[in-house]
Amino acid sequence: MNATQVKQADERLVQTSALRKLLGRPELGSVVGAIAVFVFFAFFADSFLRASSLSTVLYAASTIGIMAVPVALLMIGGEFDLSAGVMVTSSALVSSMFSYQMTANVWVGVGVSLLVTLAIGAFNGFMLTRTKLPSFIITLGTFLMLTGLNLGFTKLIDGTVSTKSIADMEGFPSAQDVFASTITIGGVGLKVTILWWLALVAVASWILLRTRVGNWIFAVGGNKDAARAVGVPVTRTRIGLYMGVGFGAWISGQHLLFSYDVVQSGEGVGNELIYIIAAVIGGCLITGGYGSAVGSAVGAFIFGMTSKGIVFAEWNPDWFKFFLGAMLLLATLLNAWVRKRAEATK
Repeated sequence: MNATQVKQADERLVQTSALRKLLGRPELGSVVGAIAVFVFFAFFADSFLRASSLSTVLYAASTIGIMAVPVALLMIGGEFDLSAGVMVTSSALVSSMFSYQMTANVWVGVGVSLLVTLAIGAFNGFMLTRTKLPSFIITLGTFLMLTGLNLGFTKLIDGTVSTKSIADMEGFPSAQDVFASTITIGGVGLKVTILWWLALVAVASWILLRTRVGNWIFAVGGNKDAARAVGVPVTRTRIGLYMGVGFGAWISGQHLLFSYDVVQSGEGVGNELIYIIAAVIGGCLITGGYGSAVGSAVGAFIFGMTSKGIVFAEWNPDWFKFFLGAMLLLATLLNAWVRKRAEATK
């Protein structure tokens, strides 16, 4: 058998056209959806294309996207985390109350908060791997526990449902610069969360596409038993993915705290669904093993455009949820349609 025959016999060596590669990208459908939503609001909302409006859209997208990235990686690994929303609030509460009660530099509270959120993520992953229960049950239990702890500890320590102000404490200005500042570029103010978001997307994409850990994540999400059989450290991978969600919750929680310097203990409930929606719109399969960090970013951007576009269009706020749901459904359907077309061309 000559070299040409060998090449034809091994389908891995067959040249793939650029178009086919493009159609095979998981985020392609979300990009099509994003273009559709952008054009829609550019037509119906006169102020949508203003630089200040796009800055507002990007900020809304970044607050979702920071969490959507690790949630997307977790979904690619075949799992869910229903505690992600309230974990953000827990992160902010721990940082605020520890700093205030210990009369410490706020950076001490920030560090303690990081350890706590990583520990919560590790707890979710450990319970999942030890008990063999579905991630839905494990993280639903964590969600309920954190919801109760957030409220109970806040009322116990501060006497109310919100924390005390830490704006006058040492380290607050520098922490605010890192987590909640505004950067002016070309006369337009951009929140620093946009930079955090883009950095997370870049790091997550590198992990998924350029490292051995990325291969492990896809393998575990595709078939964890088969992955374990070929030597993939399934337990460590799943725990690491949950700790990644904890890290995202820490960043989001610090932004929440240093944006307002006080935190309401009941915030965050329901946001976990928004993060999952952004990941699904971005091309992540609920069954795991498929998706991308870039797709989650596009999904978050679609959500940001939809939520703010309705405001810019000056529609009756009573219809807010309807239009929000309609836009998200449209984007998801476009995503599914493009994916089917891509599979049909293979």
